[in-house]
Amino acid sequence: MKGFTATLFLWTLIFPSCSGGGGGKAWPTHVVCSDSGLEVLYQSCDPLQDFGFSVEKCSKQLKSNINIRFGIILREDIKELFLDLALMSQGSSVLNFSYPICEAALPKFSFCGRRKGEQIYYAGPVNNPEFTIPQGEYQVLLELYTEKRSTVACVNATITCS
Repeated sequence: MKGFTATLFLWTLIFPSCSGGGGGKAWPTHVVCSDSGLEVLYQSCDPLQDFGFSVEKCSKQLKSNINIRFGIILREDIKELFLDLALMSQGSSVLNFSYPICEAALPKFSFCGRRKGEQIYYAGPVNNPEFTIPQGEYQVLLELYTEKRSTVACVNATITCS
């Protein structure tokens, strides 16, 4: 865990010029999993920084609780934090979802209230509906942003299930 944290921190400090803002280059594509007919890839769409994300066990059968790890260094204070998720398949919208992760009066996670320059590292369960991922290719756009609409993280992901 400490190795992941240190690596993420160093990567963010050493390679900011890899972002889309400076040299026109995109962040690298990361593999979340590639196993048993399921492949999940993601790339940061935030021009200023990349982040780390992993899933404990990848499966076509999505369980009600999956364990994830997520790490990022904050560029903004987090008083309130919101999640927007859009799922597309074959160019058509399948799902749009918004969720308040941190609200001023109701912080749901230990990282709510963190300040600029601090690190968010979450390792634990995420509750979601249990279902089998249908065969096909899906695009996911996920955005985390503050109450001022400042981007905390942005990801474009591709899920391929065969």
